[in-house]
Order: sequence, then structure tokens, then C-alpha cells
Amino acid sequence: MGSLLIRNALRVATFNDAGEEWEHADVAVRGNRIEAVGRGLAPPEPDARVLDASGMVCLPGFVNCHHHLFQTLTRAVPRVQDAELFEWLTNLYKLWRHVTPEAAHAAALVGLGELLLTGCTTSTDHFYLHPKAHPQGLIDAEIEAARTLGIRFHPTRGCMSRGESRGGLPPDDIVQDEEAILADCERLIAKYHDPAPDAMLKIALAPCAPFSVDESTMTAFAQMARQHGLRLHTHMAETRDEEVYCAEHYGMRPIAWAEKVGWLGPDVWFAHVVHVTPEEIRMLAESGTGVAHCPASNMRLGSGIAPVTEMLAAGVRVGLGVDGSSSNDTGDMWGEARLAMLLQRVARGAAAVGAREILRCATRGGATILGYDQLGMIAPGALADLILIDTNRIGFAGAQHDPVAALLFAGDSHIVDYTIVNGEVVVERGRLTRAAEEAIVEAGNAAGRGLVEAAAKFRQNR
Repeated sequence: MGSLLIRNALRVATFNDAGEEWEHADVAVRGNRIEAVGRGLAPPEPDARVLDASGMVCLPGFVNCHHHLFQTLTRAVPRVQDAELFEWLTNLYKLWRHVTPEAAHAAALVGLGELLLTGCTTSTDHFYLHPKAHPQGLIDAEIEAARTLGIRFHPTRGCMSRGESRGGLPPDDIVQDEEAILADCERLIAKYHDPAPDAMLKIALAPCAPFSVDESTMTAFAQMARQHGLRLHTHMAETRDEEVYCAEHYGMRPIAWAEKVGWLGPDVWFAHVVHVTPEEIRMLAESGTGVAHCPASNMRLGSGIAPVTEMLAAGVRVGLGVDGSSSNDTGDMWGEARLAMLLQRVARGAAAVGAREILRCATRGGATILGYDQLGMIAPGALADLILIDTNRIGFAGAQHDPVAALLFAGDSHIVDYTIVNGEVVVERGRLTRAAEEAIVEAGNAAGRGLVEAAAKFRQNR
């Protein structure tokens, strides 16, 4: 692992505890850590690589707190383009039941590559669908793709344990019994989880949602995660349909049910949290429970506008997630931050939230939710996960007054110029350095066609 000097960045937005911003400054990286921030820094080693960052904004890398990488194979499917969540799911299950490890690998290369190109340096993934034909190997395939591309990865072993025959939403052939689920969780933890604070790979546990798992599965996951020191994740309070389901099946609202099954706490983060009351926001804040805000998905499915400004004001830890890519339908992390800012203003006025507040959610906020204390900021000793965005292009012309805010207010492309993960340049001049993008696109398209063909054959044979 070498050293790096980012020289003369137009602006360095640190998102450190003091919220410092430097003009025409340098960032020195030694190994996988930031060594110094300042002006006129010398290279940390004689053979250090020097990047001329004149005209560029330097930020901590974005942290994606919610995703379903396998869904990159089913973007813009005609039947569900105008569907709400439950209809959307029941139709897409018919394609997703045919996901193979090979398809999961192709999908992960597409999704993680797209994230790296749009400034994401750390991503989680929620893989909750495990067809009976492939009860293992899907998350392993994603991990292989993440290692190929060089992204910091925090996948979650998801599950569905309640199928249609027992009142759940998914078909029975993509749910698993609890014993099999827990056994595979133990396998993945033993094989892949790295508890080190600078780990490139961590595992979390993530039952799908209140409408597709049993209460016993939720409590078993919570017990296992806390036994191993892992984090917990699930969808929560996303739609009105979910509210109705929880009222009918549990006699309570989703957040109250989460509390009942032991799913509030600083080791828990929820995706969406759109439909919550002020009292429920207080419960999230006091328990330290995190929230992954997914504006594009909430807009695409008509789920509503999450009360992000109220959550932030109450002290809830909020990060961003691209969620998809069938409900987004993109993995554009930089674009997600822009939408997060604009959507809050639709509901709560032009002064509801500022660009820097959202950028902090996208960086430091997401890092704290996933448990990385030295991530999401630019400071001596922090992990060297950084991005550089060149403002010397037409979409930023006239935005020299505030180049940091301009990242969300202006811009002609969401492709970053450099993405640095763990001290390594993995995107250079807007291109992936570790893999051929053309080959990734070809494999992703082929895998998507494979799902459609497998679904057609399945229908014919029934």
C-alpha cells in the first residue's frame, strides 16, 4: 500500500467534528489513512503519487446505507413502472426467484461499479431473497465482485421466512425456514466478517420486512447479531400498506412492533422510515436507532416523503441509501444526495435543509450508522476514503461562489473524477481502474435477459 498527495484542491470539505473547510489545500495519505490536511504539504513519502486537484472539490467518500444489488438486473421493467410497493414486489418476485450466483455476481459488479463512479466508497447491501435452488452462494458472489472493484463493503444476510401460504407477501419458493437461515448466517460471519475498525468487509444481519418474516426470526437475528457484535438492518415504516399489515397481524404500528421484538438500539438501522409520528421519531432518537433515507425509491413508488428534517432536529442518525436498483432505478449516490435535499424542500419549504447538512448525512451520517468511527470525514487518522469532483466543466460554470453547495445545486454529470478507497485510486478520470466497464455492462445485460427467459420457461412448465 503506497502513499498519495492530493495537491491544491479548490475546496476540501472535511465533515470533521469542527466542520472545517479548506481552500486551495492538500490532503496527504499514507497507506490507508489520512496523515494531514493543510496547505503546502510535502508528499508523505518520496515515491508518493501526486494528484493535481486544481479546480476540484475534495469530500469524504459517500456511504450508501441501503441497496439491493440483485435488482440492477430488473430496472424499468414495464409491468411495474407505475406500481406501488406491494404490487411492485409481487410482480418482480416472479423474476427474482430465478437469481443465480452468477447473476448475483454480474449484478453486484454493475451496482457497485455505478456507486464507485458516483462517489460512493462504502456500501451495504440487503440480500433478502434466497431461492430454494440457490440457498447459499449469492452473498458470496457479491463479496467477490466487491473485492474485484475495491469498494468497502458491508453486506447484510437478509431473509424471508413467511411466504404466501402463511400470510406473507413473497411466494413460498423464495423463503427459507429459520434453521437454514441461521446456519447460513453463522457460515457467512465465520468466513467473511472482519471486526477491525478499518475492515474492508463486514457482515450485518437483515430480515426483510414486517410483512415477510416471523417474529421469532426477528428475535433470533437480534440475539445472533448481538452475540457476534454485528449490526441489524431491515425495512421499516415504508408505506401505508405496511401500517395496515402490522395493524392486522400484530395489532400495533411498525415502530412499536420493532420495539417489541428488540429491534431498537444503536446497533440497528432501518431503511425508509417514511410514515412515523413525532413520538416514534423520539423513540428512534432516544434509542440511537439509525435511518437510511431513500428519496428516489420513495418518490418512484409513491411511498411518501420521509420526515428527515424532523428526524435530524430530534437527533436521529440519518444516512442515505440508493435502494434499488429496481425502485430507483439507479445507483447514483451523488444524485441521491441532491434528491434528498430537494425532496425535503417540497414538503417543508426552501429553507428546510441545506446542501452541507445533506452531504454530511451522505458521508459522516452513513459512516456512524454502519459503525465506522474513522470514516466519512477528512482528518488526520481517518480512513483514506475520498472523492474528487472537477468543477471545471460547463455544469459548474458560474458556481464558483460556493463549490461545495454547487455539488447539489448544480453540475452536469454525477460521475466523479477520482474515487479513492482505503488509500487506493479505484476511479480515475471518471473510469473504473480495476475492471472493464464495457464487460460489466455486457454481463449485466446478459444476466437480466437470463432472468426474463427463466421466468418465461417457469410459466410454461407450470
